[in-house]
Amino acid sequence: MTIKKNQICSVCGNRFTIMEGLFLRDLSDELKSQVFKTNKYAKESSFICLKDMQNLRIAKMQSIIDQDLKTDHQMSDKLKKELESDNYVIKNINDTVYGKRTTGQKLADGVAKFGGSWGFIIAFTVILVVWMTINVVHFLGVNFDPYPFILLNLFLSCVAAIQAPIIMMSQNRSAERDRFDSENDYKTNTKSEMEIRILHEKLDQLNEVQWPHILDIQKMQIEVLSEIENEIQSLKTENESKRDRNTRHPSREHDQEHSES
Repeated sequence: MTIKKNQICSVCGNRFTIMEGLFLRDLSDELKSQVFKTNKYAKESSFICLKDMQNLRIAKMQSIIDQDLKTDHQMSDKLKKELESDNYVIKNINDTVYGKRTTGQKLADGVAKFGGSWGFIIAFTVILVVWMTINVVHFLGVNFDPYPFILLNLFLSCVAAIQAPIIMMSQNRSAERDRFDSENDYKTNTKSEMEIRILHEKLDQLNEVQWPHILDIQKMQIEVLSEIENEIQSLKTENESKRDRNTRHPSREHDQEHSES
């Protein structure tokens, strides 16, 4: 007994048996929407063949993959463009601050460096002690600055008056270096922030969009495999039923062969 092909596919319009497809009410919402886009006259009770259903699933999976690849390429291009942008130029602080020093600036840096060292303190202390000792004990009859050492006070005042602005000159150069350091740090942090932001967008795209899409594709694949398994099982059942009929009525087949001969 042959099964009548009384079901019309709402996609291709061909006739099929009820075992060769499914009704739209048995499909997922996504597949239903795809069928409705293909045939606006389709209903919940409409029929779709297995081949067209697989084609719709494959088309859906391909559109998901293409969309994810397009978004991924856009983000990669955005990151590449940000990395290759020329809005930030790395500056060598040593070349900027110390590469163009004048003789006076080098002298100021040297005086500031020596004036803030233990060598200057020890040397200056030794000079003061020797000065005062010579003038107190009259060593070799020398007494050019008797107590209370007025000349020494004048000398110390002159040294302080000259040393202070020289040290301030060096500090100004140090402040200029700090300004360049701050500017470099700001630009570096800004560029790094942009790159990290784009990387975060890629991770969010992966976690929130691509992974759910991968799960949807796997779900579709499982549905396809289940349908293939059911179809194979139905074919096996049909073959077994035919074999059972043949084994139960061998005489009929013999009589049929005899009549034909």
